[in-house]
Amino acid sequence: MNRTVITNPVIWADVPDVSVIRVGSTFYMVSTSMHTMPGCPIMKSQNLKHWEIVNYVFDTLEDNEAHRLQDGVGIYGKGSWAASLRYHDGMFYVCFSSNDMNRFYVYKTADIENGRWERSVIEGLRHDPALLFDENRVYAFHGNGDIRITELTADAAALQPGGIHQLLLETEREGIGLRCEGCHAYKLNGYYYLFFIEWPSVGNRRRRQVVYRSRELLGPYERRIMLDDDLGYFNNGVAQGGIVDTPAGEWYAVLFQDHGAVGRVPCVLPLHWEEGWPVIGTDGNAPKEFVADLPDSQPTPLVISDEFDYEANKLALNWQWNHNPDNRLWSVTARPGWLRLTTGHIADSVEFARNTLTQRTEGPSCVAATVLDFTNMKPGDHAGLVALQHRFGTVGIRIADNGERYVAMSANTDVGEQEIEQVVVNGSTIHLKIEFDFVNSNDLASFYYSSDGSKWKRIGRELKMEYTLDHFMGYRIGLFNYASQQAGGYADFDYFRYGRAE
Repeated sequence: MNRTVITNPVIWADVPDVSVIRVGSTFYMVSTSMHTMPGCPIMKSQNLKHWEIVNYVFDTLEDNEAHRLQDGVGIYGKGSWAASLRYHDGMFYVCFSSNDMNRFYVYKTADIENGRWERSVIEGLRHDPALLFDENRVYAFHGNGDIRITELTADAAALQPGGIHQLLLETEREGIGLRCEGCHAYKLNGYYYLFFIEWPSVGNRRRRQVVYRSRELLGPYERRIMLDDDLGYFNNGVAQGGIVDTPAGEWYAVLFQDHGAVGRVPCVLPLHWEEGWPVIGTDGNAPKEFVADLPDSQPTPLVISDEFDYEANKLALNWQWNHNPDNRLWSVTARPGWLRLTTGHIADSVEFARNTLTQRTEGPSCVAATVLDFTNMKPGDHAGLVALQHRFGTVGIRIADNGERYVAMSANTDVGEQEIEQVVVNGSTIHLKIEFDFVNSNDLASFYYSSDGSKWKRIGRELKMEYTLDHFMGYRIGLFNYASQQAGGYADFDYFRYGRAE
């Protein structure tokens, strides 16, 4: 018998707005990636517990100054939002809206793990869409509070001329701060089901999952609260997501929960049906741990170490760039076994530096280290490791106007980036390290440097990490190099080594 113990969260890292399907015995998931590129990561699993990145829907979404982080603003908190993943007649579909582009995108492929995705663009926003294939017709459900239905062509590539394009239903207003959004749509056993997240402004004031159902596509719809539980975590509700069944006939909801600075983490919860309504847990209480009739498997790491031993300039799937990269200015082959980041434009902080290479942070605690060769950096250059969100913190090398080199810890504050401490260094290489503490939402990062990688010195101060909506993303670990005076200098990173902090 297949048995696996599932403990929530199944991924203690920022994988928000999850959309999960099953094809055969394999589960696939897409999630929001906003300004990170490549975007819309596709993950797969055999048991809803262990997930592996296998593909991305796109390398870059658009090519303009904002997406290239050249306009002084970027697309932080924008880009791809709340994608919907579906499988129909041998094709995989992903759709989402982009607030900065005011567009609705549909991508499709026959090979979700290795294929290239065919892209269609429809002007106008369809907020947090849910794609539904229903008897040779295709619909997108979307909106915040006022939920609309939009009919697409059979290939989901365009609006259906003369099709259904109307307001479908108006969700609750009384005592609700954030009205229903994040739709997931299904047709099961003669019912249409629409799942949403909402955020009450009264009572316990935490996010909750609700479901609407109707025998008819256009309603009327009945409503129930499906889950109002925080799994014992600081009154942070578990919500926004959909449902999926297993080969054994079990049903599960895959939702997310806010976990402070690490981001929004996926949770899997057992589901059963009562009189045609999906019900999670017992008496409104969801289990943090349970046994599922699914095969156990070995975990595949979401965040990896990397020695940068590549034969071509194609990085492991775990890496994402902060906005569109300039592919002329990075290399893992120019100096074999090293990542080279060359400056190409002037920036005033790491937040607006191109070619910052990132991975997620993970709870409950983690640590990342690197070795930086700063021989070829120029005056005004700054390179190193960053704990990246709007309230970022860095440890790295700065080159002064007179060519003097020093290791510095900096942090972004209410008055902008501030250098907290600097120490003059000699030689040409430096070891750098950041430790992250997310235990019970402590949300603290500590910064270190070393001349030999064994005797570490703490520098600056602890960074109190804050999840802010301008980035709308959990903290990421990044390798960066930017110029504040002149382009053309470069920094070499020998490796990126990641682990769980002790």
